[in-house]
Order: sequence, then structure tokens, then C-alpha cells
Amino acid sequence: MGVDEKWLGRRHKLDYEFVTIVSNLETGEPLWVGPHRREQTLRAWLDTLSSEQKGNIVLFAMDMHRPFLNAVRNDPQLKHAVVVHDPFHIMKRAGEAVTEVRKETFFRAGPEMRGIGRGTRWLVLRAWERCTPAQQDELRTLLSYNRTLARAYQIKEELRETLHAPDRDSMEAGLRHLLRRIQLRRCKPLRKLHDSLVDHWEQIVALGDHHPATGRTEALNNNWETLVRRARGYRDHEYLLLKLRFMAANPVRTATGTARFLALGMQAPLRAAA
Repeated sequence: MGVDEKWLGRRHKLDYEFVTIVSNLETGEPLWVGPHRREQTLRAWLDTLSSEQKGNIVLFAMDMHRPFLNAVRNDPQLKHAVVVHDPFHIMKRAGEAVTEVRKETFFRAGPEMRGIGRGTRWLVLRAWERCTPAQQDELRTLLSYNRTLARAYQIKEELRETLHAPDRDSMEAGLRHLLRRIQLRRCKPLRKLHDSLVDHWEQIVALGDHHPATGRTEALNNNWETLVRRARGYRDHEYLLLKLRFMAANPVRTATGTARFLALGMQAPLRAAA
């Protein structure tokens, strides 16, 4: 099961800003959408499941939002279920630390440094192997201005590699090495990242034993944005959930799926027997 939160934006007229989306990671199908991102929100969906259905759940993949974890751990019928954190959201925490160090380095150090750092936010968040040669040269120059920023970027990239470890032992060894490096620094954003990794240690190292297709959760968020943009918004989340299910059942990877997606149509109903 995949559990994720979705921010509704600024222009909605609802009394809540987030919704919780539950999906099937094996098929990519969205199963449920509920208001808010609280522990009670996910528990409301869990309460609709039978004991047999809960027994068939092997794994939950979710972000690092503590109420979601509490909802699963406080259910006695889900003690067997493994909980892992989505690598995307783990790297998001690391990216936040690098962004804060970048602000301290350039935007709080006078107008000259501010001019150097302007427009480099996405550059320092980009993975090194995804940078073009020109971007790598620009990144080297940028990191040469401050050792703390360079170390923060190195730690972020090391964490990215660690999350791709083939097994639990390798992941634990990589994380321990990473935490030791951060402990030697007085940088507050990196220490905050350190505390976050320690607090969610078990859910992170569980990725070494299980490698769920968490990318489908992010794809579901993209589908949500696409549908809302095409329709100029939805008043009914239940209807939006049906649209999301339709998109999951008709992927754009095939000519038929592409045609049906562009038309946003459903199959014609069968005629009733005479």
C-alpha cells in the first residue's frame, strides 16, 4: 500500500488544505481519498477493512509524516506489516538542508554573494549524474565558495547512493557512516537532517529488505495535477478518484490508452439483454 499526502493549493474553498491518498503499489491504482493528513484520516480508511484484508497487506510505503506511521502501528491487526519511507521524501529532507545552507551562504552574506547564488536553487538540488558537463562546471564553481555548502551537497549525494543499497546491511553501514560525518559538523540544517534520519531509522533501513515501486505514488500525484488542470478544478473528490482510477487502468503507454486518455471517455455500456 502507498500512503501519501496531497496539498490542494491556495484557491480551493474547502476547510482543509491536504488530502490523504491510499493506493495499490503493485497496480498503481488509487483506492481511497480522505480529507486532512491526520492519524484519524488514515485510520478511517483502515477501519473499513476486514481482518482478512488487513492480513493480506504486506507493506506500507509512506512519507515521513509521523501521524501516518502512528495510524499503522496503533492497529493491532497490522503488526505484521512492514513500513518503509519513500526515498523521494527522504531525499526531500536532504534537499531542504542543502537549500538552507545555500541561503546562509549566499543570501545572508551581502549583495555580492547574493548575486552569485541567485538562480542556483535547482542546481544544488539536482543529482550530480543528471547534470550536464556545463552544469557540473557551474556546480563546482558554486561549491568552491563555501566548504559547508560543498559538504552538504556531498552528504546529499551520498545519501542518494545509500538509499539504492542492495540489502539491509549495506544500507545500515552507509547510513551510519553518513551520520558520523554529520555529527562532526556544527551546521544546524545538517544536524536537523541527522535527527530526522535517526528518528525514522527503522523505516529507512527497511528499504534494504524491500524495494517497493514508490514511483507509482508520485505518478499518481502527477495524474492528479493533470486532471485538475484540464478540468479547471474538481468539487467532488470521489469523482476525481474515479478519474484517477480510469487513468491507472488506461495508461498512456499504448495507442489505445492514449486515445482514451485524450478523450477522457469510458467504454460504451453493454446493451441490456432483450
